[in-house]
Amino acid sequence: MSIDNKREMLTGNAAAAWGARLAEVDYVPTYPITPQTEIIEKLVYWINNGEMDAMFVSLESEHSMITAAGAANVTGVRVFTATSSQGLLYGYEMLYTVVGWRAPFVMVNVSRGLSAPITLEPDHNDILSARDTGFLQIHCESCQEILDSILIAYKLAEDERVLLPVLVNFDGFHLSFTREPVEIPDIKEVRSFLPAYTSRHAFFKASQPSSQGVAVLGGFAYTYFKYQMHLASRNSLNVYKEIAGEFEDVFGRRHGVVEEFMMENAEYVLIMTNSFSTIGKAAVKKARAKGIRIGLLRIRMIRPFPGTDIQAALRGKKAVAVFDQNISVGKGGILFSEIAGCMYNERERPVLLSFIGGLGGKNVSPEEFEVIFAHLQKANKTGATSDPYLLYTKEEWNGMENLKKIAGRNG
Repeated sequence: MSIDNKREMLTGNAAAAWGARLAEVDYVPTYPITPQTEIIEKLVYWINNGEMDAMFVSLESEHSMITAAGAANVTGVRVFTATSSQGLLYGYEMLYTVVGWRAPFVMVNVSRGLSAPITLEPDHNDILSARDTGFLQIHCESCQEILDSILIAYKLAEDERVLLPVLVNFDGFHLSFTREPVEIPDIKEVRSFLPAYTSRHAFFKASQPSSQGVAVLGGFAYTYFKYQMHLASRNSLNVYKEIAGEFEDVFGRRHGVVEEFMMENAEYVLIMTNSFSTIGKAAVKKARAKGIRIGLLRIRMIRPFPGTDIQAALRGKKAVAVFDQNISVGKGGILFSEIAGCMYNERERPVLLSFIGGLGGKNVSPEEFEVIFAHLQKANKTGATSDPYLLYTKEEWNGMENLKKIAGRNG
């Protein structure tokens, strides 16, 4: 395969496909689902045209797709697959299984709100529901970051200190179909960073037929293996930082476990993830111009959770707003709970506020960010409420009332 270093306008889906192509994956098991399908279509086009040397198989469900991905991976081949929303949930059983197999493949999730009611727009309940499976999670803000993250994810997953699968997440529609300039690196540079997959931990080889069965084990053995997965996941934080340094040396782009934006001398902090962080950065710039000393902390790696890095970034701040594009029904924002947990034992911790917005891709306006910043400054003096604030404008409320009238419902 000959690829010259070049810059193109790519959708997020196309950037993901390029990541898999540059990683020179061997096997692509798939099942289509909106808004992920374009990734698979592009890979199929390249495979059929002989531009990509890989086996493509379309399976009957995401459950089978993830099973096939893990099974192929433990034979020693590099595997890529992708899903979204309900598809991730459909294969949920196998997420835990392939982690237990210690199968180091990469799966993209293109975030989309979960039914019911149904939507095609993004929020993060799908990907965050998988946070306890054992998959590592990298969350992307831009199309360039998608391509880069897939290359980093393979090197991380296949490291012998880790050997766990990785989910690379980005927002449906807001990023999957948005074209941005993306640097497509030369294949020789990629190979210098990501060598061919030659895992010494492959369970099966075609030249040596064998069979294995999963034994029913007692609690002491089960605990041992589960904790080994946990330790490997925690190890991956330091391994990731090594790899991020190597990636920067080769390609000149840095991707940390968190990103600090305008955090110098900040008194207040807005915490966000994924593509809506771009909107948040614009709001922070505007607030800075008005004299409000605020910065933005973007959480890029969510599993393992980079608690130490977050603690260091928030140390000495007056108040922090956690923007959750998700809702744990009956509890509130998922990331807020995780941030609160990691800050609990800090001697001097900032006031924490919880905001929920962007559900189902709902827009977050500049005015809503101004509300967040106003609450931050007030909370520094009065303290914080434990209840989350729902970002919902008067116009949106009136629109909902009109919909209820159309439906013939007044309640």
